[in-house]
Amino acid sequence: MASDRRAERQAALRALLDEDGLDGLLVQHLPNIRYLTGFSGSAALLLVRPDGCILISDFRYAAQAEQEVGDLARVEIDQVNVWQRLRRLLAERPPALLGYEAHIATVRDAERLSAATPGRLAPTQDRVERLRAAKSADEVEAIRAAAALAEAALDETLPEIRVGQTEFEIAALLEAALRRRGSEWHPFPTIVASGPRSALPHARTSPRTLGRGEWLLLDFGAQVGGYCADLTRTVVVGAAADERQRSIYDLVRTAQDRALRHLRAGMSGRDADALARDLIASRGFGEAFGHSLGHGLGLEVHEAPRLSRTVDDPLPVGAVVTVEPGIYLPGWGGVRLEDDVHLAAEGPECLSGNRTELLELA
Repeated sequence: MASDRRAERQAALRALLDEDGLDGLLVQHLPNIRYLTGFSGSAALLLVRPDGCILISDFRYAAQAEQEVGDLARVEIDQVNVWQRLRRLLAERPPALLGYEAHIATVRDAERLSAATPGRLAPTQDRVERLRAAKSADEVEAIRAAAALAEAALDETLPEIRVGQTEFEIAALLEAALRRRGSEWHPFPTIVASGPRSALPHARTSPRTLGRGEWLLLDFGAQVGGYCADLTRTVVVGAAADERQRSIYDLVRTAQDRALRHLRAGMSGRDADALARDLIASRGFGEAFGHSLGHGLGLEVHEAPRLSRTVDDPLPVGAVVTVEPGIYLPGWGGVRLEDDVHLAAEGPECLSGNRTELLELA
């Protein structure tokens, strides 16, 4: 049975707030609220105080909030306006210095919060995200389950892919397989990019028709228990790969393998990124690998930490990250391979299958 770590998470956050000299924190980011309370609805504010938490939501979530949150927070349901309810709560016990998530709050939110708070406000950055970066065993298992589900959906889809299908049709096959196998939702819009469009790292799936012998890049994910998996596979459809395709693919695969073998918690994001980048650059394709090597994965598909040449911060023990090198050549196509990795204290553990042999679909 999964352990309930919400009280522990709330205590860790209060310790951070105490270090900052804050009398409380208003949490708006829904993944942060879910992490701290278990609430999975689409509208809520969470007021974190030294002696407890108050979840404020609306009538749509009255029953759901009580069920999901239990006694981990006091639930306040407002029939009209959650911000008005927050204002009344703050007036009852005015905090001298209240933190808020400056990276999440809009200008309008800041105005409403300023009007609601008799005391002073303090902008904060990533207080809860900092806690979320290192995953518990239960979180790792949820991501592992999501990755296994995504791989099973891909296995179901690949035999159905044919030359002449549109990217939309292929995406529909894959997304239907994900849902049939139990994915709660798609963590991000599925990317299906064929032929020259595979050179677009974040291509939008289009009505383009897949041609014979072309690349087909599939970037997709699954969600289990709120936690995300994120995978990319690149295949050739309708013919054997030609020499150039095979050469580029082998380089990307070798770069990913090098990163997977040598990645460790405690490395800087910059050094982690270099594990794959240096090899790709040494073969003359450095400019064709324009994005970072990877990113954190959890309740969001993009979260801390980052494996990037601009990041000097160390990768925390327990983080789950993607490892996704790619080479993109405009007008020709691109290759990306992506797997999900747990940075355990004893070394990296690939949570997805890392089945990256070059597939040539008939």
